[in-house]
Amino acid sequence: MPFEVFEVAVELVAALRAPVVAIAARDADLAKQLRRAAASVPLNIGEGNQRCGGDRIHHFRIAAGSAAETVAALRVANAWGYAEAESLDAALVLCDRVRAMLWRLTH
Repeated sequence: MPFEVFEVAVELVAALRAPVVAIAARDADLAKQLRRAAASVPLNIGEGNQRCGGDRIHHFRIAAGSAAETVAALRVANAWGYAEAESLDAALVLCDRVRAMLWRLTH
C-alpha cells in the first residue's frame, strides 16, 4: 500500500521541474538550494516510514522543515522575479498539502 504523503511529496518534486529550470537560468545557487530542499522532503519521508518511535517522527519533522524551506525558496524566487507566481501555484499547493499531512503525523 502506498504511503500517501510520500506520493504527494514526489508529485511536488515533479511539479518543480519547470520552475527550477527557470530559476536556475537566473540564480543557480537558489535553484540548487531549492532542489536540495525539495528532494529532502520525499527522502526523509521514505526513511522515516521505515523507522519507529521518535526516530520516525524526527525524519517527518525534517521533511516538514524541508517543505517549509521549499516554500521559502519559491517565494524568494518570485520576489526576485525569477519565476511568475502562477508558475509556482501547483508546487505551493502541494507543499501546503505535504506540510499538513506531516503535521498530522508528528502531532
